[in-house]
Amino acid sequence: MKKIAILTQPLHDNYGGLLQAYALKETLKSLGHSPLVVNRHGAGVHPFRRKLSKLKSSLLNRPVRPNQYLNDRQKAVISEKTIGFRAKYIPELSSLITSQRGMKRLLTKDIDAYVVGSDQCWRPRYSPCISNYFLDFAKESKGIKRIAYAASFGTAEWEFNDADTLECKNLLKLFDAISVREDDGVDLVQNHLGRADAIHVLDPTMLLPTSAYDRITADQKVPDSSGNLKVYVLDKNAEKEEFIRQAASRLQLETFEVMPELRLQQEKVTDANLDLFKYPCPSQWLKGFQDAEFVITDSFHGTVFSILYNKPFIVLGNEQRGMSRFTSLLKMFGLEDRLVLDINAKSTVEVFNTDVDWPRVNSVLDREKIKSISFLRDNLES
Repeated sequence: MKKIAILTQPLHDNYGGLLQAYALKETLKSLGHSPLVVNRHGAGVHPFRRKLSKLKSSLLNRPVRPNQYLNDRQKAVISEKTIGFRAKYIPELSSLITSQRGMKRLLTKDIDAYVVGSDQCWRPRYSPCISNYFLDFAKESKGIKRIAYAASFGTAEWEFNDADTLECKNLLKLFDAISVREDDGVDLVQNHLGRADAIHVLDPTMLLPTSAYDRITADQKVPDSSGNLKVYVLDKNAEKEEFIRQAASRLQLETFEVMPELRLQQEKVTDANLDLFKYPCPSQWLKGFQDAEFVITDSFHGTVFSILYNKPFIVLGNEQRGMSRFTSLLKMFGLEDRLVLDINAKSTVEVFNTDVDWPRVNSVLDREKIKSISFLRDNLES
């Protein structure tokens, strides 16, 4: 048995982010190891500096995003249920780390191996410290395993600056094994980081059977969903809203969402409406896939769970969040036709009338699962 530290993206309210961390640590436990999920976050902003920044933006007439300056109390209320889920299902989470000094303290915990992944942990714009995710704090440590599992750049474009590229390239030389979540990631690792041995594996959420997620919803006694057409669209607009209405009419299904009643990106938080921004529990989000007859999403993990639960789905192309994640996943399962880039195109209607060959999809999943788990087992035990 090895004590393994998992470095993934900061765990906030993102359902996919929480569940992929849960799935990876559960998989490592099933292989006989003892995982620790590293709770790495950015340093945050001191309340005084937050007020000062807000005042400066006002004086300079700079636009301020809605809820750019939420206080800690507001954040705690909004995240109450996701924090509760994290405490119950990821109890292996370390104490909060917000600095390089904190990361170096991990070296005192007798860690045998570090697994970096998954989610977009190799995307600099989303990272609290990109070099940490190449294990810079442990570069002098001897006798430890360094493995990347399903690490994602989130895009097919190279977004590292020159200094980070050089540093991370040198750090990656120390890794024992590298796997990435997107097929484009294999090329990025080779062309920019100098390793030609990276392989393409499954997102951690796909390593667990659906029965593992069913146990969560049963344990939480989650009520039935309020409809049968699950809508999980992160970036809504009027055009997408109309598309969803037409889809519901065409399919003769009732739409439902498992999202806050108000979106942080659209409405301003006040004491009066604070509860409307609360994220539902991830277990309710999971139940939505169990109950759905059809799914419309623009989310990577919305697509993943549609596949896992064998639910017919449409993916609305979301270029701002990175198309590489979608095209790679859909290509692996031969489901490229489920991706819609132009919701007004005549071909879009055909997707509603096209059945998915789920036995074939499940066969691919079984094959890729064996490959992915073998990657972890072989490289941790060797």
